[in-house]
Amino acid sequence: MSAGIFVSSSGALSLAHAETSSVRAPDTIAARVQACAICHGNQGEGTDNDYFPRLAGKPADYLYNQLKHFREGRRKYAPMNYLVTYLSDDYLREIAVYYANLHPPYPAPEPSNLPPSQLERGRRIALHGDSSKNVPACIACHGQALTGVEPAIPGLVGLHADYISAQLGAWRSGIRHSAAPDCMHTVAIQLSDTDIRAVSTWLAMQPAPPNAAPAPAGSLKLPLSCGSQPH
Repeated sequence: MSAGIFVSSSGALSLAHAETSSVRAPDTIAARVQACAICHGNQGEGTDNDYFPRLAGKPADYLYNQLKHFREGRRKYAPMNYLVTYLSDDYLREIAVYYANLHPPYPAPEPSNLPPSQLERGRRIALHGDSSKNVPACIACHGQALTGVEPAIPGLVGLHADYISAQLGAWRSGIRHSAAPDCMHTVAIQLSDTDIRAVSTWLAMQPAPPNAAPAPAGSLKLPLSCGSQPH
Protein backbone atom coordinates (compact mmCIF):
# COMPACT_ATOMS: atom_id res chain seq x y z
CA MET A 1 0.00 0.00 0.00
CA SER A 2 1.29 3.44 -0.83
CA ALA A 3 0.27 6.79 0.62
CA GLY A 4 0.49 10.31 -0.75
CA ILE A 5 -0.30 13.85 0.31
CA PHE A 6 -1.87 15.92 -2.43
CA VAL A 7 -3.72 19.13 -3.16
CA SER A 8 -7.00 18.42 -4.93
CA SER A 9 -8.47 20.45 -7.77
CA SER A 10 -10.64 22.23 -5.19
CA GLY A 11 -7.52 23.31 -3.32
CA ALA A 12 -7.93 20.97 -0.33
CA LEU A 13 -5.12 19.10 1.40
CA SER A 14 -5.83 15.38 1.49
CA LEU A 15 -4.20 12.09 2.33
CA ALA A 16 -4.98 9.17 0.01
CA HIS A 17 -4.11 5.50 0.36
CA ALA A 18 -3.85 3.50 -2.83
CA GLU A 19 -4.08 -0.29 -3.10
CA THR A 20 -5.49 -2.14 -6.09
CA SER A 21 -8.24 0.48 -6.15
CA SER A 22 -7.92 3.99 -4.76
CA VAL A 23 -9.54 4.47 -1.34
CA ARG A 24 -9.95 8.01 -0.02
CA ALA A 25 -9.78 8.97 3.64
CA PRO A 26 -13.01 10.32 5.15
CA ASP A 27 -13.75 13.83 3.94
CA THR A 28 -13.44 15.48 7.35
CA ILE A 29 -11.19 18.33 8.44
CA ALA A 30 -9.42 15.94 10.86
CA ALA A 31 -8.55 13.62 7.98
CA ARG A 32 -7.58 16.43 5.62
CA VAL A 33 -5.05 17.99 8.00
CA GLN A 34 -3.09 14.77 8.45
CA ALA A 35 -0.49 16.38 6.20
CA CYS A 36 0.01 18.96 8.97
CA ALA A 37 0.38 16.26 11.65
CA ILE A 38 3.65 15.05 10.15
CA CYS A 39 5.41 18.17 11.42
CA HIS A 40 3.05 19.61 14.04
CA GLY A 41 1.79 16.46 15.80
CA ASN A 42 -1.48 14.57 15.62
CA GLN A 43 -3.27 17.10 17.80
CA GLY A 44 -1.20 20.13 16.83
CA GLU A 45 0.83 19.72 20.01
CA GLY A 46 4.17 20.18 18.27
CA THR A 47 7.03 17.70 18.08
CA ASP A 48 10.53 17.23 19.41
CA ASN A 49 11.82 19.13 16.37
CA ASP A 50 12.60 22.58 17.77
CA TYR A 51 11.44 24.38 14.63
CA PHE A 52 7.94 22.89 14.25
CA PRO A 53 5.74 24.80 16.70
CA ARG A 54 2.61 23.93 18.60
CA LEU A 55 -0.57 24.99 16.80
CA ALA A 56 -3.21 23.70 19.21
CA GLY A 57 -5.15 26.24 21.20
CA LYS A 58 -3.71 29.32 19.54
CA PRO A 59 -6.21 32.02 18.50
CA ALA A 60 -7.89 31.11 15.23
CA ASP A 61 -7.20 34.51 13.66
CA TYR A 62 -3.50 34.15 14.45
CA LEU A 63 -3.33 30.74 12.79
CA TYR A 64 -5.34 32.02 9.83
CA ASN A 65 -3.03 35.01 9.42
CA GLN A 66 0.05 32.77 9.46
CA LEU A 67 -1.39 30.46 6.82
CA LYS A 68 -2.10 33.49 4.65
CA HIS A 69 1.41 34.83 5.26
CA PHE A 70 2.89 31.52 4.06
CA ARG A 71 0.62 31.56 1.02
CA GLU A 72 1.50 35.15 0.18
CA GLY A 73 5.23 34.92 0.94
CA ARG A 74 5.40 37.03 4.10
CA ARG A 75 6.68 33.92 5.85
CA LYS A 76 9.13 31.72 4.01
CA TYR A 77 9.47 27.99 4.57
CA ALA A 78 9.34 26.06 1.31
CA PRO A 79 7.18 23.08 2.41
CA MET A 80 4.58 25.39 3.97
CA ASN A 81 4.65 27.82 1.06
CA TYR A 82 4.04 24.91 -1.32
CA LEU A 83 1.28 23.23 0.69
CA VAL A 84 -0.89 26.34 1.01
CA THR A 85 -0.23 27.94 -2.40
CA TYR A 86 -3.60 26.97 -3.88
CA LEU A 87 -5.76 26.92 -0.75
CA SER A 88 -8.64 29.38 -0.50
CA ASP A 89 -9.23 31.82 2.35
CA ASP A 90 -12.23 29.78 3.47
CA TYR A 91 -10.20 26.59 3.62
CA LEU A 92 -7.36 28.26 5.51
CA ARG A 93 -9.93 29.57 7.98
CA GLU A 94 -11.33 26.07 8.45
CA ILE A 95 -7.86 24.71 9.24
CA ALA A 96 -7.20 27.55 11.68
CA VAL A 97 -10.45 27.06 13.57
CA TYR A 98 -9.84 23.31 13.78
CA TYR A 99 -6.46 23.73 15.48
CA ALA A 100 -7.63 26.59 17.68
CA ASN A 101 -10.19 24.21 19.19
CA LEU A 102 -7.68 21.47 20.06
CA HIS A 103 -6.25 21.37 23.58
CA PRO A 104 -3.73 18.55 24.04
CA PRO A 105 -1.41 18.69 27.07
CA TYR A 106 1.54 21.05 27.00
CA PRO A 107 5.09 19.70 27.10
CA ALA A 108 7.31 19.99 30.12
CA PRO A 109 9.33 23.23 30.25
CA GLU A 110 12.74 23.12 28.60
CA PRO A 111 15.85 23.01 30.79
CA SER A 112 18.58 25.59 30.25
CA ASN A 113 22.32 25.92 30.68
CA LEU A 114 22.36 29.71 30.37
CA PRO A 115 24.06 31.58 33.22
CA PRO A 116 21.69 33.02 35.83
CA SER A 117 22.52 36.57 34.73
CA GLN A 118 21.31 35.87 31.18
CA LEU A 119 18.15 34.17 32.42
CA GLU A 120 17.46 37.22 34.57
CA ARG A 121 17.89 39.40 31.47
CA GLY A 122 15.37 37.22 29.65
CA ARG A 123 12.95 37.38 32.57
CA ARG A 124 13.15 41.17 32.70
CA ILE A 125 12.49 41.54 28.98
CA ALA A 126 9.54 39.16 29.17
CA LEU A 127 7.95 40.70 32.26
CA HIS A 128 9.11 44.33 32.20
CA GLY A 129 10.58 45.09 28.77
CA ASP A 130 13.52 47.45 28.29
CA SER A 131 12.56 51.11 28.27
CA SER A 132 16.07 52.13 27.18
CA LYS A 133 15.43 50.31 23.89
CA ASN A 134 11.69 51.06 23.64
CA VAL A 135 11.03 47.34 23.97
CA PRO A 136 7.72 46.51 25.69
CA ALA A 137 7.36 43.47 27.92
CA CYS A 138 6.27 40.25 26.20
CA ILE A 139 3.34 40.06 28.62
CA ALA A 140 2.14 43.50 27.49
CA CYS A 141 1.00 41.96 24.20
CA HIS A 142 0.97 38.19 24.73
CA GLY A 143 -0.95 38.27 28.02
CA GLN A 144 -0.01 38.06 31.69
CA ALA A 145 0.06 34.26 31.46
CA LEU A 146 1.84 34.32 28.06
CA THR A 147 -1.03 32.29 26.58
CA GLY A 148 -1.94 34.86 23.91
CA VAL A 149 -4.85 37.23 23.42
CA GLU A 150 -7.88 36.88 21.19
CA PRO A 151 -8.36 37.29 18.34
CA ALA A 152 -4.85 37.15 16.85
CA ILE A 153 -1.96 37.27 19.36
CA PRO A 154 -0.33 33.87 19.95
CA GLY A 155 0.69 32.26 23.20
CA LEU A 156 4.41 31.83 23.85
CA VAL A 157 4.30 28.97 26.36
CA GLY A 158 4.98 25.50 25.02
CA LEU A 159 7.40 26.68 22.31
CA HIS A 160 11.04 25.64 21.95
CA ALA A 161 13.70 28.24 22.64
CA ASP A 162 15.28 27.70 19.23
CA TYR A 163 11.94 28.32 17.51
CA ILE A 164 11.32 31.58 19.39
CA SER A 165 14.88 32.70 18.73
CA ALA A 166 14.61 31.88 15.03
CA GLN A 167 11.37 33.85 14.67
CA LEU A 168 12.76 36.91 16.44
CA GLY A 169 15.80 36.72 14.20
CA ALA A 170 13.61 36.44 11.12
CA TRP A 171 11.58 39.50 12.14
CA ARG A 172 14.76 41.43 12.90
CA SER A 173 16.32 40.64 9.53
CA GLY A 174 13.11 41.21 7.57
CA ILE A 175 12.74 37.59 6.44
CA ARG A 176 9.43 37.28 8.30
CA HIS A 177 6.74 39.91 7.89
CA SER A 178 3.30 40.64 9.34
CA ALA A 179 0.61 43.05 8.27
CA ALA A 180 1.69 46.70 8.63
CA PRO A 181 2.39 48.17 11.06
CA ASP A 182 4.61 45.19 11.81
CA CYS A 183 4.99 45.51 15.58
CA MET A 184 7.19 42.44 15.97
CA HIS A 185 9.73 43.85 13.51
CA THR A 186 9.70 47.10 15.50
CA VAL A 187 10.51 45.15 18.67
CA ALA A 188 12.99 42.67 17.21
CA ILE A 189 15.28 45.25 15.60
CA GLN A 190 15.95 46.64 19.09
CA LEU A 191 17.11 43.30 20.48
CA SER A 192 20.71 42.08 20.45
CA ASP A 193 21.65 38.46 19.83
CA THR A 194 22.18 38.08 23.58
CA ASP A 195 18.75 39.56 24.30
CA ILE A 196 17.08 37.20 21.85
CA ARG A 197 18.77 34.15 23.30
CA ALA A 198 18.01 35.21 26.86
CA VAL A 199 14.31 35.91 26.38
CA SER A 200 13.78 32.88 24.12
CA THR A 201 15.35 30.58 26.69
CA TRP A 202 13.44 32.07 29.61
CA LEU A 203 10.12 31.79 27.76
CA ALA A 204 10.77 28.13 26.87
CA MET A 205 11.37 27.40 30.57
CA GLN A 206 7.92 28.59 31.63
CA PRO A 207 5.22 26.00 32.41
CA ALA A 208 1.79 26.38 30.90
CA PRO A 209 -0.82 27.51 33.45
CA PRO A 210 -3.76 25.20 34.25
CA ASN A 211 -5.99 27.40 32.09
CA ALA A 212 -3.92 28.05 28.98
CA ALA A 213 -6.71 29.70 26.98
CA PRO A 214 -5.89 33.02 25.30
CA ALA A 215 -7.01 36.12 27.17
CA PRO A 216 -10.26 37.67 25.91
CA ALA A 217 -10.22 40.25 23.13
CA GLY A 218 -9.91 43.78 24.46
CA SER A 219 -8.45 42.71 27.80
CA LEU A 220 -5.13 44.45 27.09
CA LYS A 221 -4.27 47.91 25.81
CA LEU A 222 -1.39 47.18 23.45
CA PRO A 223 1.74 49.33 23.75
CA LEU A 224 2.26 49.26 19.97
CA SER A 225 0.01 49.33 16.94
CA CYS A 226 -0.06 45.92 15.30
CA GLY A 227 -1.58 45.38 11.89
CA SER A 228 -2.55 41.81 12.67
CA GLN A 229 -4.45 42.65 15.88
CA PRO A 230 -7.47 44.94 15.50
CA HIS A 231 -7.74 47.75 18.03
